[in-house]
Amino acid sequence: MPFFDFPLEVLETYLPEREEMPDFDDFWRGTLEDARGYDLNAQFVPVDYGLRMFDTFDVTFSGYGGQPIKGWFIAPKEAKGPLPCVVEYIGYGGGRNFPHSWLVYPSAGFATLVMDTRGQGSAWSNGDTPDLIDGANPFYPGFMTQGILDPTSYYYRRVFTDGVRAVEAVRANPLVDKDRIAVTGGSQGGGITLAVAGLEPSVVAALPDVPFLCSYRRATRIIDKMPYAEIAHYCQTHRDKIETVFRTLSYFDGVNFAARAKMKGLFSVGLMDDVCPPSTVYAAYNHFGGEKEIRVYEFNYHEGGGIYQTVEKVNYLVKLFG
Repeated sequence: MPFFDFPLEVLETYLPEREEMPDFDDFWRGTLEDARGYDLNAQFVPVDYGLRMFDTFDVTFSGYGGQPIKGWFIAPKEAKGPLPCVVEYIGYGGGRNFPHSWLVYPSAGFATLVMDTRGQGSAWSNGDTPDLIDGANPFYPGFMTQGILDPTSYYYRRVFTDGVRAVEAVRANPLVDKDRIAVTGGSQGGGITLAVAGLEPSVVAALPDVPFLCSYRRATRIIDKMPYAEIAHYCQTHRDKIETVFRTLSYFDGVNFAARAKMKGLFSVGLMDDVCPPSTVYAAYNHFGGEKEIRVYEFNYHEGGGIYQTVEKVNYLVKLFG
């Protein structure tokens, strides 16, 4: 696909007005208070997958509603700690898979926790965490419109809460340096990264790659690719619910979380990305409240920088963590 969004010189200063409800902070404060009413019950069970240079743990912790969330925790073999830790969130439709998929950060000397995404893990990598639905309207197949008529029942209320609890879980692990925790992820994982950055101030860095879940109204107007198209399809059918839909989505917009983030940030964007349009990424980046950098991949799509960006992130974290 050729360039279709704003030119780079416009993107660099693009600062759209945020669509945000006045009770945004109260909503999330109450949501997290409810979640913290359940025992975190973080369990790190050693497992052997033949990775001789690493210690690998099957993780379970209590997320939204006290519901069990799975993950992997991986650290360099026999590390004494405390180690810097990278919490990673997964792209749309994917699951935690096997620990062999998550060895970059442990290879750099860090610990890592990879959070399984509730209800997902069947599109391109397997997952193990069911979504115990907290009430849901009829929805377009997928996850984007599940519970979309009310922020209290919307799917990503559960996922973003899980993301914060994942950080709390690694903070409870004696191998982890509580003052050196970063969050990262690509696409949906980048959107979760932004949400956690806006909700959990203890995080020292956020590294969202080609982030999804940002500037929903613009995204659904300028592209017709999934997963944003799930929202458009829902609105095509439920013509009288459009403003209700976007009111709900405003509570889950990465742009609003980015504005609340105060840590360091490293973003990436593909200027031909027709899944997460460049203007939606820049909307979050330009509103991001902390010291920030962005890596631009001019001729790339939703893959963004791929392994090139992985190298950028490792170098960034080595410098940050010391």
